Amino acid sequence: MFHEGKGDAGVEEGAVTARRMKRSERVSDQLVGRKILLVEDSKTYATALAARLLSNYGIEVDCCSSMEELRIALSAAGAEDYGLAVADLNQPGGPHGEALDLLISNRIPPVVFTGSFNDDVRQSVLAKPVPDFVLKDGPEALDNVVSSVVRLLSNRQMRVLVVDDVTSTRELLAVHLRKQLFNVTKASSGETAITELASRPDIDMVVVDYEMPGMNGVEFVRAVRRNTDFDRLRIIGVSSAERSDLMTEYLKAGANDYIRRPFNEEEFRWRVAQNVGTLLHIRQLREKAARDYLTGLYNRRHFFEEGPRLVAAGHNSEDRKPMSMAVMDIDNFKLLNDTYGHEIGDEVLKEISARLSRVCGDRHLLARLGGEEFGLLICGLDPAGARDYCEEIRHAVASEPVHTVDEELNVTISIGVAEVAERETFDNYLNAADQFLYMAKHAGRNRVMAENEINAHRDVA
Repeated sequence: MFHEGKGDAGVEEGAVTARRMKRSERVSDQLVGRKILLVEDSKTYATALAARLLSNYGIEVDCCSSMEELRIALSAAGAEDYGLAVADLNQPGGPHGEALDLLISNRIPPVVFTGSFNDDVRQSVLAKPVPDFVLKDGPEALDNVVSSVVRLLSNRQMRVLVVDDVTSTRELLAVHLRKQLFNVTKASSGETAITELASRPDIDMVVVDYEMPGMNGVEFVRAVRRNTDFDRLRIIGVSSAERSDLMTEYLKAGANDYIRRPFNEEEFRWRVAQNVGTLLHIRQLREKAARDYLTGLYNRRHFFEEGPRLVAAGHNSEDRKPMSMAVMDIDNFKLLNDTYGHEIGDEVLKEISARLSRVCGDRHLLARLGGEEFGLLICGLDPAGARDYCEEIRHAVASEPVHTVDEELNVTISIGVAEVAERETFDNYLNAADQFLYMAKHAGRNRVMAENEINAHRDVA
């Protein structure tokens, strides 16, 4: 339901929301709020780097221009406050890389950003737990160090599975990957690795050796690629075998890359980085394809692809958690469009979507199904809890007017909620919730109608 109100308070808030939505298209939410330490005596580099990381990626930067300032910063804040450091090798009070050693001793991985670099220095730096080095050798230097910081902080969100039956080789691969700030899981056989993949959906990449008893690396890749649940993994094959055709075998089986051992550490780093970059790019494209262009919520297609998967996973889990389906609809939306026009209608849709998103977060699957209708798969709440949760959503929409450019409108929604209990088609759950939505509309709108309360009334009667 909507009513015309007075005043234009909140227009600025709406503009802020729009800016945030626009910014979210270019900022990784996983990096916003992260903090790094910059040890750099060049004010030009320090100012430019700090500004770019904050404005483009939401990464905060604490700057130190000398060893004394670095020691003060480390004593004032814990090492856990910093996800990474960027440091020049030569600082006032530390002309021979002392800043690097101090950061490493405080367990803050440093990216070396320097203009003083030769083969001896290079070998010395690579021998330490330094994830990257960038030269101040031209106009692209700043771009390169920004790219390095973003890549390495993103790596912290990713998990790599190392598969090798030889303990020493497995550990060496893990060391190289941890140096790049990846989370690492290890498996000693192809069979164990497949079990690990099934139990750890957060694994993004697999590095697998060829020479293993039982299932070799190529056979492992084939087995993984036959399972559609693993279709978004990147797989890198490795081997020390003297076989010219092994790369072809890996690639034909479905691997994304191949590295022959013994490998150069920098080659390994950049092979992995290229694969991670491709993986993130594909995910960004999929994420854009899954979003509704107007509201930024997930779209109907994604809801009908992801929803059944979540329901099936919940039904198949040993620790089965309750689920409910909700269908929400903006009351009298056609009248609103006819009265104020479609531009105002679009503003209302965007604001209501923003409110729904703030309440629902990432815990539940929320999507715009079309027009003024929204679907919500509620995970982990029993029927009574799901009903109360939807009441919270209804209140969040109705409690504050929607401020548009020309009007202030009181908007309400109606919600129907059905339990996802027996094994049925996903459409059946949605249709059940839609029936309760119809009942909520018929009962006067601006209300929640849930299956469990209908059943309770029947039991009383």
